[in-house]
Amino acid sequence: MNWPALKEKLDLYEKLMRLDKPIGILLLLWPTLWALWLSALGRPNWWVVWIFVLGTVLMRSAGCVINDYADRDFDKHVERTKERPLTAGKVTTKEALALFAGLSLLSFALVLLLGKQLVIWLSVPALFLAASYPFTKRFLAIPQAYLGIAFGFGIPMAYAAQVGGVPAEAWWLLLANVFWAVAYDTEYAMVDREDDLKIGIKTSAITFGRFDVAAVMACYGATLAIIGGIGWTLHLGLAFYAGLVVAAGIMGVHYTWIRGRERMSCFKAFLHNNWVGLVIFIGIVVDFVLSGRSFA
Repeated sequence: MNWPALKEKLDLYEKLMRLDKPIGILLLLWPTLWALWLSALGRPNWWVVWIFVLGTVLMRSAGCVINDYADRDFDKHVERTKERPLTAGKVTTKEALALFAGLSLLSFALVLLLGKQLVIWLSVPALFLAASYPFTKRFLAIPQAYLGIAFGFGIPMAYAAQVGGVPAEAWWLLLANVFWAVAYDTEYAMVDREDDLKIGIKTSAITFGRFDVAAVMACYGATLAIIGGIGWTLHLGLAFYAGLVVAAGIMGVHYTWIRGRERMSCFKAFLHNNWVGLVIFIGIVVDFVLSGRSFA
């Protein structure tokens, strides 16, 4: 066996799955963790938590693979993506599709370990959303909203795994994630706007036009308002709202970065959304700990 060649191929698969760029995993993980803690009122089943964390890594990796497969003819025209393994011809389309199938099957195996029929049924639309999102950039004016549903579908699945159902609260949290995804992925799309205009891909940055910055901030506001409303219905306390205040402050910093519409500043704001998800999660966890409900 040619070990150097195998290592090189595995490195290419790692890049195809974006394991070297974990921001996507984190943006997918935080809403899932919000849901796991809120649904369990601060007392999540740790077996369920680990399954969802691992499933998040697998599904985000699968999503990156199918995204590069769908965009392989577009990526070669974009400076930032032209060296991706698939579009550069270093990985074949058959290899990419096989890798996507393998990752999806592993994710489904994790779902089966939960032993919850509703979660199994919900995994079907979750896979469809992940596989179909890359193709929505051909015809949806704001494909980022579709991404928000795909990235947030771990929310209803988390509720189903923990409480055996999907209450209205879960769908509201999913809606909050849609607004958040539109915000951060518009920042991301602002980086490639000129290239996307040339090759004909639709993005929210193009659709919003000169109102792009205002749209990002409005979506941030909607995210915080919905999550705050959920916290109010659950009678969460000051620590939870402190987390939202800190998140709002971070979003305000993002405004100072994106208002000039400079590529690298917009990309910096996109990456920085990890901290938004983190501080909201910390607020949720700390509030349950301080209230004593996490140990009840």
